Amino acid sequence: MSPAPLSPEVQVAIARVREDVAALHAQLVRYGLVVWTGGNVSGRVPGADLFVIKPSGVDYDDLDPANMILCTLDGEVVPNTPGSERSPSSDTAAHAYVYRNMPEVGGVVHTHSTYATAWAARGEAIPCVITAMADEFGGEIPVGPFAIIGDDSIGRGIVETLTGHRSRAVLMQNHGPFTIGKDARDAVKAAVMLEDVARTIHIARQLGEPLPIAPEAIDALFDRYQNVYGQPAGAAR
Repeated sequence: MSPAPLSPEVQVAIARVREDVAALHAQLVRYGLVVWTGGNVSGRVPGADLFVIKPSGVDYDDLDPANMILCTLDGEVVPNTPGSERSPSSDTAAHAYVYRNMPEVGGVVHTHSTYATAWAARGEAIPCVITAMADEFGGEIPVGPFAIIGDDSIGRGIVETLTGHRSRAVLMQNHGPFTIGKDARDAVKAAVMLEDVARTIHIARQLGEPLPIAPEAIDALFDRYQNVYGQPAGAAR
């Protein structure tokens, strides 16, 4: 049976998410978070039970809005849409599971960035010992369970680990980082910031034991950054 026709508003939203997701992959390359064709960005389509994700095994230089793949929240490719002749990312089922079970999430990112993946290989949470990490993540970066790629097992681990947690990042054991956000750009920002703090805290531990930050200070820093930092909504840019 053919899917129901999409409203003009949803079609506009899909086009916008296609453009955003295609462009954001370049940020993964820019910040050194991926090599070859590994890693992926996806974005939820506002107003529809759909998301957009990259095709599997395609060079980053060849990604564009037309070859992004539109999927249902069950992880099924929507037929007869641009890119639907290609296979979607091998992490599609994981992304779909996150979108189904975390309705507040509008973007998901996966990389194999070096320092964050090194922490994941040790199965060790990254402790919150610098203010930038308190600002962005509100505490430690937790470790999720080991899971095999290909079905929704990774998605289940992400949801189980991050539900009720302030962190927008999780280190899937022996695999690498996944980040979530209010949209795809927000999830990419989390991936960039994650690798930065993973590197910094790794270096700090080579010099000695990092100094802890009091939990109440972490709370205050997180609240300020999330609610006060930056320009007020509607301010001129």
